[in-house]
Amino acid sequence: MFVWVFHRISGILLIFLLIFQLSTGFFQASSSNSELVRTVALLHRHAVSLYLLVFLLIFHVLYGVRTMLMDLGLQRERLSFWVCTILGLILFAVFIVLYSTWIAA
Repeated sequence: MFVWVFHRISGILLIFLLIFQLSTGFFQASSSNSELVRTVALLHRHAVSLYLLVFLLIFHVLYGVRTMLMDLGLQRERLSFWVCTILGLILFAVFIVLYSTWIAA
């Protein structure tokens, strides 16, 4: 039940976060030097929104693949949940390490 609810909520949040990232990206590419443009451009580069976007994307994809496998007849529901969760946490940890050392530094 948790995976079903999380998958739906993460899908909705991903839509809003992608719209947010796209719209703030337009402000970042603007040649205007106004205070509003600079403030919105800083929001685009804020790490928390990017971390949330990647976290939701990783788990949305993994739980979606899990749901498809369950629909195809996979019998190990609890095992597949833990495999997807642990794999998602590992992928997200790798992303945080790589982003903080290569990009944010």
